Amino acid sequence: MSSFAKTKLKAARDALGKKQYEAARDAASQVLDYEPDNYNAHVFLGLAFLELEQHDKSEQYYRKATELKTDHILAWQGISQLYERSSRWDALSEVLEHMMRMFAINGDAIKCAETLQKLISTRINYGTRQQVVSVLYYLLPDSPLYATLSTLPPPDPTNPTSTSTFDTQTAIHNSLPVIEEIISITERDEEVFIKNEFDKRRTRLGGPPPDQLKKDIGVEVRGTSKLPSLYQEVLNHPSTSDELRRSTETKLIRYKQQYFYALPIASSEKATLRLELDELVNGVVVIGVPDELSWSIFLEGKDSDTIYESECDDEHAMPKPEGRDPFDIIMDAFGSLSGSLLANRIVIEVYLKELDYPSAINVAESGLELVRMHEENTGQKIQQVRKAFNVGLATALVHLYPPKHHARALRLLDDILNLDPNNVDALIGRGYVLQHAEKWEQAEVLFAKAVSLVPAGAEKGVRAKEESAWCLSRARVKEGVRALKDVLNDLEGGEHDMDRARCLWRIGKCCWDMGAEFREEAFSHFINSLKWDRTYAPSYTSLGIYYSECADPPDPTRASKCFQKAFELDPREADAARRLAEGFADEREWDLVEVVARRTIDGEGGLGAGIQTVDGAVAGRYLPTNAWAWKAVGVVELTRRNYAPSIEAFQVSLRADPGDQLSWLRLGEAYSKAGRHAASLKALAKAHDLKPDDWMCTYLIGEVQRQTGRLTEALSSFEAILDVRPKEIGVLASLAQTQLDLAHQERLSGFGARAEQSFVAAIKTCLTMSQESSGYGGVAWKIAADSLFGLSKTITFVDEGNVREALSRTNTLLQGHASTRIARAFSPKPAADDAPLTGRHACEAAVAAYDYRIIVGSTEDIALGSALFDLGAALYAWSTEDKNSGHELASGAAASLMKQALQKEPGNALYWAALGCMYFLDKPKAAQHAYIKALEHDSKNVGTWANLGLLYLYHDDLELANEALLRAQILDPDYTVAWVGQALLATANGHDTDARTLLEHAVGLTAAVPPADLEFASRVLTALSTTARPQGKVKEELLPAFFVLNRYAQRCPHDSCALHLLGLLCERLNQLEQGAQWISRAIALLEAAYEETEDPLVERQFTIAHANLARLKVGLRDHAGALESFETALGLLPAESPDDDAETKVLRVQSLFGSGLAHFKLGDLQSAMTTFQDALDCSGEDHLLRGHVTVLLAQAMWAIGTDEFKESAKALLLDSITTDPENLMAINTLAGMGILTEDDSLVDAAVSEIQSLPIERRQELDPRRDVTYLLVQHHLSQGDIERATRIAQKALHVEPSSLQLRRELASLTLQQDDIPTTQAILEIDALKESVTEAKETLALAAIAGKGKEAFRCAQKAVMLDPGNLQNWRTLAYVRAREVS
Repeated sequence: MSSFAKTKLKAARDALGKKQYEAARDAASQVLDYEPDNYNAHVFLGLAFLELEQHDKSEQYYRKATELKTDHILAWQGISQLYERSSRWDALSEVLEHMMRMFAINGDAIKCAETLQKLISTRINYGTRQQVVSVLYYLLPDSPLYATLSTLPPPDPTNPTSTSTFDTQTAIHNSLPVIEEIISITERDEEVFIKNEFDKRRTRLGGPPPDQLKKDIGVEVRGTSKLPSLYQEVLNHPSTSDELRRSTETKLIRYKQQYFYALPIASSEKATLRLELDELVNGVVVIGVPDELSWSIFLEGKDSDTIYESECDDEHAMPKPEGRDPFDIIMDAFGSLSGSLLANRIVIEVYLKELDYPSAINVAESGLELVRMHEENTGQKIQQVRKAFNVGLATALVHLYPPKHHARALRLLDDILNLDPNNVDALIGRGYVLQHAEKWEQAEVLFAKAVSLVPAGAEKGVRAKEESAWCLSRARVKEGVRALKDVLNDLEGGEHDMDRARCLWRIGKCCWDMGAEFREEAFSHFINSLKWDRTYAPSYTSLGIYYSECADPPDPTRASKCFQKAFELDPREADAARRLAEGFADEREWDLVEVVARRTIDGEGGLGAGIQTVDGAVAGRYLPTNAWAWKAVGVVELTRRNYAPSIEAFQVSLRADPGDQLSWLRLGEAYSKAGRHAASLKALAKAHDLKPDDWMCTYLIGEVQRQTGRLTEALSSFEAILDVRPKEIGVLASLAQTQLDLAHQERLSGFGARAEQSFVAAIKTCLTMSQESSGYGGVAWKIAADSLFGLSKTITFVDEGNVREALSRTNTLLQGHASTRIARAFSPKPAADDAPLTGRHACEAAVAAYDYRIIVGSTEDIALGSALFDLGAALYAWSTEDKNSGHELASGAAASLMKQALQKEPGNALYWAALGCMYFLDKPKAAQHAYIKALEHDSKNVGTWANLGLLYLYHDDLELANEALLRAQILDPDYTVAWVGQALLATANGHDTDARTLLEHAVGLTAAVPPADLEFASRVLTALSTTARPQGKVKEELLPAFFVLNRYAQRCPHDSCALHLLGLLCERLNQLEQGAQWISRAIALLEAAYEETEDPLVERQFTIAHANLARLKVGLRDHAGALESFETALGLLPAESPDDDAETKVLRVQSLFGSGLAHFKLGDLQSAMTTFQDALDCSGEDHLLRGHVTVLLAQAMWAIGTDEFKESAKALLLDSITTDPENLMAINTLAGMGILTEDDSLVDAAVSEIQSLPIERRQELDPRRDVTYLLVQHHLSQGDIERATRIAQKALHVEPSSLQLRRELASLTLQQDDIPTTQAILEIDALKESVTEAKETLALAAIAGKGKEAFRCAQKAVMLDPGNLQNWRTLAYVRAREVS
């Protein structure tokens, strides 16, 4: 080293001592300029930069120094100081560990210990638990530092501050606390890791079950854990106390047990671990250490048949606690030992001793699961333990509500006896099973074998001997009695009192079975039995039978007391229970019958036979042993209207006795009343199969069929009963109700004649009821009145004679029975024999019938309220049909009756809604109140919401009307009235298009509203009359209107307006003859109405009908008839006057011109021309009317055929066009004449006016584009197809969306063989998206196309419009073209 470097190093050291770090930095840097590898310069620079807070550079120079001299400690101390200041704890720990190794190599124990203490402190304060454990290992003998650290002297506990390494000295000379600390941290870490890993993996898809997942994680952790070696170090440590040794030994055993259980059976390590675990456990057991875990492993690993086999010495037996019940001790301990095999076996024995069989079954099943888990964990079979649990389970199953669990018990017993044929418990259990199956001889053999296998005098042997004797007595009575008496001699001592009582009863039973001469001896045995045990129930039952059957005289009171005592002691005494129930039933004590039945059911275990799941649910269903009890419960619940429990009870009863017809019948009835009609029919069908002649079953079947709408079948069922029992009132009532329901159904379906017949049949059935029995008068007259009210909605009757007969019989029975409540408001007018019968007469009879129903019916509030409601509704309907002077009086009486009904039943929403309808027109506030009250009681009644909306609409509250009607539509989207109301609302808002759409939807719904049909048809006809449309579209729109109007006419055949409209629709559909028939019927009705009322409005309707009929007759070429009708119409019109209204003027002009046309067709040319001229004069200054007449007159003149008349027709049209340039009809007619005469100038003159108009106005005047059509046809007639095409192209350019113009242009291009242009115009690809366009243009597309595509278009055209002949011709052409 040069003197310069030494000087600078000295200067740097001095500067550092004076804390002049910048100067030190500069001096050390100058050294490095001359000596780049100078160690001290690097250290000084590192320190200087550290103090100057330039940590990166400091670390750089320190690291360089450590590389230059790895064995020098100075740089390492500096870098540790750097890391400590910068809180880089992991780096600091690494440096400290390196320094420890350097001090250890150098043999500096104190420096090494001080550094270790600093490292431990750093890891404790800033490291993880694993890092703490890793540094604590340096204090253990296996540490590489231990040789150096062990040279430290022992610590002086009296002066711990005398040395800086006291903690290390303490740990080195006694490592036990360190090991314990490592164990504590490791245990906690492993526990946390296992838990976190389990929570992370358990949510993975396709992962193992939770138990297996815990085992897998346990294997991963414990397979590499150091805890076993640490536990062993604690055990081997000389400083370990006995208490610590025991606890550590327990930890080691538990750890190895958990690892052993977690390892898979196929693992080779499992066998080694088993030996290690057994060695540890055996060591604990041998020296008698009271370690619970070790003893538990030792005892539960023993595969012994009974819990009394043990390899433990008595000296280790636990002392018996005093002052507590052993049962309580065992149960308290079992709460914390439920996972112990031994504890479960002990508890099973206890439960069997206590006769708690359900608990024994639960514990045995849990024990078998524990056996499975033990075998899975250990890989060793414990067959004897499994057998012991099966024996306990089978024994409990045998005795739990026998014989319900015997099937399951028998499987277990057979398995046990296959393994151990001499197992006494299994032999006895199987004997009991055979005993209950009355296989006495087989049972006796098993009991006898059991007796031979147990020591004499043993409790099991005595009981088996008794059962053997009892089985013998069932086969051979006398031998059995001797055997039972022999058993009786063995039952000595106070603990056998109940056994002696049972044995004496059995002896008495045998004597009873031996015949009448032994009954008294049997009686004495029964008495003796009770002397030994006064709670033995079978003896009381036998005594009761004795007192009721053998005592002289019979003593039913004492017998009943005996039966009650027996049943109180043991609800399983079914014989006593049944006799008690029969006695209570004879006395009509139904509550007591139910009590007995339910206790009997409880005595046999109920539905689950005593076995329930953990949450209390029934584990299974078993056949009842006392079906009569379930049947009794079912009947009681049925009478109480608790249908679900009733159904369940009958089902249980039928499982035990499937052939019980009465139970099937009651089950069907319960199903029916519960609303489960399909199940009801099945049950009743079964009952009918079992007893076909049971009319009650047939009646119930009919009732269910009626409730489910199978009315025809219901009628057949009721009529079948009446064939045998014609006076059965209940059946007659059901028949009448079914006929009424069928009538309503047929009316809704549109079968008016059938409905009429059913209404009449219901009336006649009710009249028969009233004659047969007066007790059902209210029911009979209710149905009769409903039927009459249904008939009142019929306008004309199909079978008037049948209806008249029914009304006559009804009026005869009701004559003289009118009440005072409606006398002033109701004055019926009986139909005369020669007068036609109408619905009004049926309505009058209905009102009288409803009134009479109140007289003969029930006075209860609900029944009376219903009767008042019906009478009020019928009276109101009658008042609306008969608009006489008493109309208001009848309406007021109807409202009064409705109020009385509401007083009887104020919560009935139907009554409130009906009252609202009565107040609809005159009292809107009261009507609103009534509707709202109805909605308060039934907020989801769609009819009430619709009526409320119509009320608001009628009184011009459109916003509320919309809300109410919208609510009705939400509740029932198919409710027609709501849609009709929305249509009327749209009309009120001026949305006529929307109104028509809504009406169209309304008339398409299932429930038809006749006024809606009429309104829809009227709107369609009005719309088509005011706008010009293509004929095809007109037909499509008219057909739905024709359908609904025809439906309306069938329901209201006396509505002249509807018949008139229907005739006009037929005219538009080119059904002239049918139209003439409908209008003729309308004329007849109008004539009759005018004769009765002489109403001017009716007269005007009559005039219009004649004018329309005359026009139809012209079309039918009935010119004479047409002339007669036109003259009739003219005769009804007032004299011509300038003040005539527009309608009168149109009628006069139409009639005059029609008359002229009729004269013309009849050949009276002079009269025709005169009449034409009169029509033209009558049109006056009305350009529209005059233009029509002018065109028609010109056409008539042209039809005469002479040149003079043709020229006159042209001149007439030219004058008309001059006067009215926008008269399209005149222009088209004149152009047509020019085309026919090939007069181009005339054609140009005709169309020039309209072509000069703006496009919008021209399209408005010519919506059907007749001018374009005429021009195209004109040029085609001249053979100028190119000019015709240009005209069509120009028209399409003006209106590119017109399908009609596209078709015309495509047809023209096709005629010129311009196939590509034709296809482009037709847009064949777009036809797949629009059915309307496809329907119109597919035929052309087929002709323009080629191959399969053309054939496909032709087929599709036929499919879309099969009534179009042109489509069929196109298909034939395309097919022929392909063939050729």
